[in-house]
Amino acid sequence: MEIVFNSPEEILGFFSSIIPRTEGLYVWCYDIGGNLLSSTCPFEPVLDMAFEILGAREKALKLGRESANPLLLGSHIGMQWGVIFSEHESFHLMFVLGPVLYSVPMESRIRKSLREFINTRDKSIWASSFYKTLPNISIMPYSVITRYAVLFSNIINSTSLDLSEIKSYSGQQNELSETERNRSDIYLAERALLQMVKTGDINYQWAFQSSSKLSPGVPIKGEDPLRQMKTSITVFTTLVSRAAMEGGLSPGIAYALGDSYIQDCENCRDSGEISALANAMYHDFICRVHDLRSNPEYSSAVQKCCDYIELNLDKKIRASDLASLCGYTEYYLTEKFSSETGQSVADYVKYAKMERAKSMLVSTNLPVRDISTALAFNTPNYFSECFREITGYTPVQYRKKFQKQQ
Repeated sequence: MEIVFNSPEEILGFFSSIIPRTEGLYVWCYDIGGNLLSSTCPFEPVLDMAFEILGAREKALKLGRESANPLLLGSHIGMQWGVIFSEHESFHLMFVLGPVLYSVPMESRIRKSLREFINTRDKSIWASSFYKTLPNISIMPYSVITRYAVLFSNIINSTSLDLSEIKSYSGQQNELSETERNRSDIYLAERALLQMVKTGDINYQWAFQSSSKLSPGVPIKGEDPLRQMKTSITVFTTLVSRAAMEGGLSPGIAYALGDSYIQDCENCRDSGEISALANAMYHDFICRVHDLRSNPEYSSAVQKCCDYIELNLDKKIRASDLASLCGYTEYYLTEKFSSETGQSVADYVKYAKMERAKSMLVSTNLPVRDISTALAFNTPNYFSECFREITGYTPVQYRKKFQKQQ
C-alpha cells in the first residue's frame, strides 16, 4: 500500500514514529539548498554544524544532483549519516538519518582528527560543545543504518530499491581505520563470543550485544554493503565452528553445519535475512555444544534448573524459584538437586556466577563493580570475597594474570 505524504512535516513525523527510541536515531529535513528546515534532534545546532564542518552536507548535495538513490556518508572521525532524497511532485527535499558512530568514541582520537578543522574561534566553541554531545550519539552498525536509509527511501518515493543500490562514501582518505580504533576492545569482545560457544553457554546475549556495538564486521572497502555483510558472516561462521569443535562438537558435524550456513548466507538477498541467519547460526552452535556438555545423568527437572540458573545469572536465584519452575516443594527440589549434582542450590548458583565472572574478567574491560552488579551481587566486596574463595585470586589479580595469557 502506498503511503501518501502531504508535507515535509508529515514525513518527518512518520519517520520519528517508526524508529524505536532506543535506537537514538535522529531525523533531519533540509531543502535542496542544504538549509535545515526541521529535525528530531535535541542537539540540533551542534550536530547540524558537524554535518557541515565534516563536509557531509556539501558532499550529500553534490551527490544528490548526480543520483536520487539513498547514500551512506562517512567521515574521517568514524561518524556516518544516511541520506535520502525526496522525489515528491510538490517538494524536493533531503532527509538525513543520524549521525551515528561505528564504535564507542574515544574523545582523544576525535580531538586529534578534528584539529585541522578547528581554525577559528567559532569552530573552537562548536568543538567544545561537540565533545560534550558525543555520549548522546548512537553506536550503530553499518548494516543497520543502511537498512533504515533504503527503507525510508522506498517509503518516501514509493520505490523498491534493495541494499545493493545504496551508495556508500567513507569520507576523506584519512578516515579512522580499524587499527586506529580500539582493536583491543574488539578482540576481547570477539573472544567472549567464541568462549560462549566453547562452553555451550546459552546465556550469550551479553557477549553478542557487546561485540555488535564495537565492530560492524570485516572492514572491506567497496560499494556493496551486502557483499561486506556476507564476507563478515562467512568469517564469523568459520570462527564459531572452530570454537564449537574445541567445545566438543565433532569436526564432521561442525564442518558440515558451518558449510551449510555459509551457503545459506550466499543465498540471502538483503541484510535482514543475513542478520537473522547469523543469529540462528550462533544460537545453533551454542545449543549443540550445550547439549553435549549437559550431564546425561541429571533428571529432566534438575537439568531444567541448571538451564534456568545459566540463563538468569543476572538475577538473584532462590531455591523456591526453582521449586516453582519444576512444580516441586522447595524441600524435595533441594534434596533432589543436591543428590544429583553434589552441590546445594546456593553453591551451584555461586559457582556458575563465578564462571561467568571469570569469562567477563578476561574478555571485557568492564570494571569489577559493573561485573558484580551484572551478576546480582549485593556489594562488590561480597562479590570479590566469593571470587577469591573459589579461585584463590581477587578479580583484579585474576584479570591481570589470565587476560595476558589468552
